[in-house]
Amino acid sequence: MFARRIAVVGTGYVGLTTGACLASLGHHVICADVDEEKIRRLRDGTVDILEPGLSDLVAEGLAAGRLSFTVGAAVAVAQHTAGVEVVFLCVPTPMGVGGVADLRAVEAVLDEVRDALPAGCVIVNKSTVPVGTAIRTAELLGRPDVAVTSNPEFLREGTAVRDFLNPDRIVVGSSAQDAAERVAALYSKLGAPTVLTDSASAELVKYAANGFLAMKLSYVNAVAELCERLGADILDVTEGMSYDRRIGREFLDPGPGWGGSCLPKDTQALLQVADAADFEFRLMRASIDTNTRQRQRMVDKIRLAITGSRTGSLNRTRVALLGLTFKAGTNDLRDSPALMIAALLRQAGAELVGYDPAIPASTSHPDLVGIELAADVYAALSEVDAAVVLTEWPEFRTLDWSRIAGLMRAPSVIDTRNLLDADVMARAGLTWTGVGRRQSADNASC
Repeated sequence: MFARRIAVVGTGYVGLTTGACLASLGHHVICADVDEEKIRRLRDGTVDILEPGLSDLVAEGLAAGRLSFTVGAAVAVAQHTAGVEVVFLCVPTPMGVGGVADLRAVEAVLDEVRDALPAGCVIVNKSTVPVGTAIRTAELLGRPDVAVTSNPEFLREGTAVRDFLNPDRIVVGSSAQDAAERVAALYSKLGAPTVLTDSASAELVKYAANGFLAMKLSYVNAVAELCERLGADILDVTEGMSYDRRIGREFLDPGPGWGGSCLPKDTQALLQVADAADFEFRLMRASIDTNTRQRQRMVDKIRLAITGSRTGSLNRTRVALLGLTFKAGTNDLRDSPALMIAALLRQAGAELVGYDPAIPASTSHPDLVGIELAADVYAALSEVDAAVVLTEWPEFRTLDWSRIAGLMRAPSVIDTRNLLDADVMARAGLTWTGVGRRQSADNASC
């Protein structure tokens, strides 16, 4: 494999992981961002993203001289003295008005680098973008001597480095076959199956994959509710399903609803793509509606556990939220189901205290307004009417639950992740409520 000269624009989860991993494969990578302080910290080897293995890769890349950081996309392009060969666009594409992806950051980068790009280099859309963006990118760039490709990322927060270096597949789409092959060759050391296609198909792969995963999660949450109504146990049901090779084990864990930086915006974007094609994607819309309902259903569980009624008042009750990030292993609060449920509890009049091992008590974030952050999990659980597990942090399993029972005003634990052992809770004198779980006589609940 030939080492390539690469510029990566954007140093968020996708950009920094992409840059550090490509450098680890032997390429020469310059990562650019508009945030001067972030770039200063990255040059010092400081990674603020909680992502296993990423700090080590950045440090290794810096030490080997294959990874560097700069402010400004055009500067990154120009700093490759022999001429940049590939430019990855890894900038935010948040959900805009009506669910349409906001591409202003992509357009701004194109304006910045247009005149700095050497002839023959390749632009790679790594960010998740609507179908047709590669064609639109080429039009906006106005450089027929620069090819545009789509190379969607399939990285999960918390396992992004592992996912990049051990991919299920590499997907590259372009109208220029040689450009697609050049981009695919960047990953040749990984030995992954490679799909070379047109740009529209490559762009749709990402949305179709995330849409399917969202539907699978909504489906298992619906089955969990059915289990509660029928006296079945979701763990046994999903175990029985998982041995079917057509279904598999992944994404069969019920919970408080799906969230994070990808699934909410990608499912909405997929609806927009469908609407633009005059296709009523009812299955996708139903999955989103099911997810919205799941959050309210968790609030109803909490209300029932505290008041004994699904319509009881939560006014002036005190609720401890265990976990605030959208998943364990990350410090990302974007579209976190925990915070969605917290907002509903606040609207119902509950006082909230929260603890998350990845969120310092000093954290200031608009989505945390109204939540008293505790530096210690036991302090968070003191004098509360209920404890609600919202993020699947493994350390919650090993807490001293007997001690916690003595700290709480009422012994109610609502486990929206089915993380805890019901028998351990019962021995500690706590009433435990799971999702889709068959309740024992000692832990009877909804």
